[in-house]
Amino acid sequence: MPKVTLKDIAREVGLSPTSVSLVLNNRPCRVSEENRRRIKEVARRKHYIPNQIARSLVMQQSHSFGLVVPNIQSRYFASLANNLEILCREKGYLLLITNSVGSSESDTELVRLLVNRGVDGIFLVVSDEFTTDRELIDDLTQLPVPLVMVDRFLDGVSRDRVRYDNELGGYLATDHLLGHGHRRVACIINPESNTGRLRLAGYRRALDEHGIPFDPGLVFESDYYIPDAWQAAEGLLATDATAAFASSDNIALGLLKRVYEHGMRVPDDLSVVSYDNSAADSLFEPALTSIEQNVPAIAGVAVEMMLARVGEHADDAEYAPPVERMLTPRLVEKDSVRAL
Repeated sequence: MPKVTLKDIAREVGLSPTSVSLVLNNRPCRVSEENRRRIKEVARRKHYIPNQIARSLVMQQSHSFGLVVPNIQSRYFASLANNLEILCREKGYLLLITNSVGSSESDTELVRLLVNRGVDGIFLVVSDEFTTDRELIDDLTQLPVPLVMVDRFLDGVSRDRVRYDNELGGYLATDHLLGHGHRRVACIINPESNTGRLRLAGYRRALDEHGIPFDPGLVFESDYYIPDAWQAAEGLLATDATAAFASSDNIALGLLKRVYEHGMRVPDDLSVVSYDNSAADSLFEPALTSIEQNVPAIAGVAVEMMLARVGEHADDAEYAPPVERMLTPRLVEKDSVRAL
């Protein structure tokens, strides 16, 4: 079946292709309501599909956004990508999802690639919040399209940003364990990320409020990958800790794998509070008490920020100051913590 064009519709309704194009793209034009109705009825009947490339050239918009995440295998980032894609599609935008594999150099490469592909804006979860990569920082500062930093921020880049309160999350997790009578609480953390450092700060604040001295011998380092956490967990299990704060679900899964290999059980031998509250813990018994970062909520705020920059009031928004939002995590209590 030959593709229906604007000229085909225009010929049938007796109007110019320009008028038909303006009506179908909801642009202002001097066309009567009756003719508008006829144009849309003919377009539906003939199954007209707009040429998005031509439309983009005319309107100088591609109706697409880009997303850069550092680890698409992470349950949290996979869920974030999924929620962003759904919300963007509902608003008429295609989301191009890319994976930097935790590399600042890849962040730079992918941001440039997305801009060259003509996206109208970029959502970015940076790989390294402490990067000194001037190339990346300069690129983001001078980016010709709107940028929303999600979950992780880069100091020195003045753009819209949204994340959860990581310090509060670390505090809530540790306070919950201390509130159940545990006094030797270990944690597995990623100190190479600002996210990890903030969660560690929350861990230390909870210890201080409960009058318990901070013991660096109970802090173990791990990247946000299950094998790294599995290695770190060996040192943790050699301590006298009765509880552990695992600062991501992937870290918690690595810890649980090591715990079960030692013939131990949660929470009988070790109480655990995780972070992210993803669906991963549904594979394990008992279900993990966890700090929830509501992914649909942060995705919704990120899309709202983006649309404020590219919507019908984009010209006004272009010069508006950057917006920062800090969302509040919550503890979801399940079955992985026992009282001493």
